Amino acid sequence: MVEEDLKEMLITGIAPEDLPSVVEIERASFTTPWSEISFFNELKNPRSIMRAARSGERIIGYVCVSRILDEGHFLDLAVHPEFRRHGVGAALVSHAVARLADEGCKLVYLEVRASNEAAARLYEKFGFERIGLRKNYYTSPGEDGVMMRLRLGG
Repeated sequence: MVEEDLKEMLITGIAPEDLPSVVEIERASFTTPWSEISFFNELKNPRSIMRAARSGERIIGYVCVSRILDEGHFLDLAVHPEFRRHGVGAALVSHAVARLADEGCKLVYLEVRASNEAAARLYEKFGFERIGLRKNYYTSPGEDGVMMRLRLGG
């Protein structure tokens, strides 16, 4: 059933009325989830790019990135638990990196929980490299954040 749903997957913009679905995925994905107002603020931020992966009318994942001058930063990415490990996250990363490149970004940064090896490996497939550790970056539970960087445009 998941494979059928993914045949029609599209990456689209996010509107305010989509935020409850985004927050539902956020809460299913993280121990310290963003609030709906946090997403709303990013939606209104001219430096932020928010996109949803959709299967029909259903949001099955999302990504939020920001850009300042020639640097991009992945702020949040999650996929609905039913649709994980089917390429949704990769499609969102690919789309976000392409948009940041189109916006003139030369470097893209992100942090990932040290224990989230699946996410780190996904980012590495796109050329991100591990560049450092932020001690006790995450809470609930406390954990280090692995800093990653991608160089764009050679």
